[in-house]
Amino acid sequence: MSISTVAKKLSTAAIGATVIVLGIGAVAQATILTFDDIPLIFYRYSEPIPNGYGGFNWNNFFRISDTYSLTGYNNGRVSGDYVSYNGFGLPALVSDSIFDFNSAYLTAAFYDGLSVTVEGLKSGATLYSKTVVVNTTQPTLVNFDYFGVDELRFTSFGGVEPDYLINTGGGTNFALDNFTFNEKATSVPEPTLLPALLSIATLSTGSVLKRKQLKQS
Repeated sequence: MSISTVAKKLSTAAIGATVIVLGIGAVAQATILTFDDIPLIFYRYSEPIPNGYGGFNWNNFFRISDTYSLTGYNNGRVSGDYVSYNGFGLPALVSDSIFDFNSAYLTAAFYDGLSVTVEGLKSGATLYSKTVVVNTTQPTLVNFDYFGVDELRFTSFGGVEPDYLINTGGGTNFALDNFTFNEKATSVPEPTLLPALLSIATLSTGSVLKRKQLKQS
């Protein structure tokens, strides 16, 4: 193998290693919102989720404790004492700058066979849409895998009130728990790091080539 070929392969490997190192700082870590760590505002069992929680804006999302022990609110709790829900059974929104929506647990509050459509949007355009059917007895883990969205729109409809929940008020409310997402990483390595990495890669390539030449002489 010629020296030029060796040099080309070593340079490619060095650049690849540098890219990998730079990419490490850009890996986003998943965050789980449980709705249990929100400070009490009105000191009551149900209250709106404040904007800024988890870095998001929340529109028509509330959280509720397990006061309704016979409903899907209680059955939908995956962690802690609280779940979030769509107020009055109406559409609810979550928005932020660009993020990835990984998964969440959904449970019908009052109607079995409740349909929940979750849309993932970016700049007002719908990139993703998924409709799931959930019941009041247990939470359903839904893996969404919506990448690069800036808004989620939750809409619920349909379903039938089961016998054990008759006269509880009813409605197309759903419980949401363990909202899991990835923020898009915006941090990059310090400007001085790239030249240093490239310098190390260049020195390593030169050292290998020098040893190759000595062996051939």
